[in-house]
Amino acid sequence: MTVEVAGAFTGRTALVTGAGRGIGRAVALGLADTGADLILLARSAQQLQATRTALAERGAGRGRVTVIVADLGDQEQRAQAVAVALARGQVQILVNNAATVEPLGATAEVPASDLRWAFEVNVIAPVALATAVLPGMIDAGWGRIVNVSSGIVAHPEAMVRGNAYAATKAALEAHTLNLAAELHGTGVTANVYRPGRVDTAMQEWIRGQDPERIGADLHERFTCFATSDELITPERTAASLLARLGGVQNGAVWDVDDTGGAMDG
Repeated sequence: MTVEVAGAFTGRTALVTGAGRGIGRAVALGLADTGADLILLARSAQQLQATRTALAERGAGRGRVTVIVADLGDQEQRAQAVAVALARGQVQILVNNAATVEPLGATAEVPASDLRWAFEVNVIAPVALATAVLPGMIDAGWGRIVNVSSGIVAHPEAMVRGNAYAATKAALEAHTLNLAAELHGTGVTANVYRPGRVDTAMQEWIRGQDPERIGADLHERFTCFATSDELITPERTAASLLARLGGVQNGAVWDVDDTGGAMDG
């Protein structure tokens, strides 16, 4: 079931990670249209400034906008980002969108340090951010946590040489659903969102990699997504997420088209 959210979040603060481009940027712009205050987090100051400019150009962002530049894979930077965000006041909406698709390649050739970094970005960081904002949400009796995942969790065999990505997204989903059960009855919800195959910088980056490194099949798969017009816009997938954000559903795996099985970008 979808929920209309236009104007629903005036006066609430939303923290969006990976907000400098792609899905995160589109979600941030959509939230601004509802009147939400925004905390935009990404690694690139330039990309975050572009998001801020886009907000101004479309007349969105009636609420306050805070920009935080941080690499969520770095524990110290992540802690500093959390401190800045919480200094703004209570965060009522958390959209964990930032992620890495690396390391790609044959599993036996992936260093443990690279795998550990992928878990740091794709799993530990979302958990840490949720942990930081949950006390305020629970005290207020209202909060929304959405963890952006991937349809690869339903079909991990479809992304050979993307073992780290498949494993981390599966772990993220398990965390989310377990957290949702813990939060039952508190007024705080936690849900998974699988955004579909989206035309993002991640998709473009994979297409630009050496097929010998990431695997010819994986390279061809992502190239075909673009050439066959299978990719959707970040705006489309953001709208699907936002349409459900104000509802009371908890512990769900949302798909952009409610069909499941699509791989995100």
